[in-house]
Amino acid sequence: MIIDAHCHILPASFPPRLAALRQQDATIASLFPTANPRMATAEGLIDAMNAAGVDRAVVMGLGWRTLEVAHEVNDYLIESVSRFPGRLTGFCSVNPAWGTAAVTELERCLAAGLRGLGELHADSQGFDITRRDQLAPLLGPLRERDLPVLVHASEPVGHQYPGKGHTTPDQLYRFIENFPENSIICAHWGGGLPFYALMPEVPAALHNVYFDSAASPLLYRPEIFAAVSRLVGANRILFATDYPLLPHRRVMAQLEENHLETSEAAAILGENAQRLLHL
Repeated sequence: MIIDAHCHILPASFPPRLAALRQQDATIASLFPTANPRMATAEGLIDAMNAAGVDRAVVMGLGWRTLEVAHEVNDYLIESVSRFPGRLTGFCSVNPAWGTAAVTELERCLAAGLRGLGELHADSQGFDITRRDQLAPLLGPLRERDLPVLVHASEPVGHQYPGKGHTTPDQLYRFIENFPENSIICAHWGGGLPFYALMPEVPAALHNVYFDSAASPLLYRPEIFAAVSRLVGANRILFATDYPLLPHRRVMAQLEENHLETSEAAAILGENAQRLLHL
């Protein structure tokens, strides 16, 4: 089974409303600064999955700043998962800065069938990912249900891009230390956090942490898959594209360049996500 662990779908009404939505939500303004941005509906994603031979995808929001936008997209995710139950798994998007309203929305979405929280995007959402008191009300319900949280991550060096932000390995590590019993997915290879597994104390802290390959070809050379497999284990890597930012085959091709063992490739492509998501 091939599972894309990081995809984004939006209602078909979003592109024609983009100018107004930029005014309404800082995340939209940050991630979609230009005309004709890459956006996909559930139907478009399913077509792309069929073309690439992808069996299932995890669909999620983008870390919305405002409750109104989050509620609209969460409703669309709930409806899309119900229409494609064998193909899509949904994560709820909320902003920890909302306080009790964030917990209420998370509980509503989980009751409606969504299976995780994400994508959290601390910069555009305006919260501090290192503050345990702000995150605990959301991480508690996830821990009780054994459901994951997916966090946007970025590199402290390298080129800039829309939405890069400042959730770098040092901040992610503090977040992970605050919630050692939660299953945490660090997007975009955790901004390079796996490289710190060469330090003796870090591997133990990462025992419940996964790293996804979302947008990988835009960030790293192909050998990132082999390097992270050696550092934290292939069982901690999730195949992901950040679709529609990248097509599935482009990330698959990068993985294939590593010539990993068949068992390692199978784990990355789907077995790890299957286990994590209880599929």
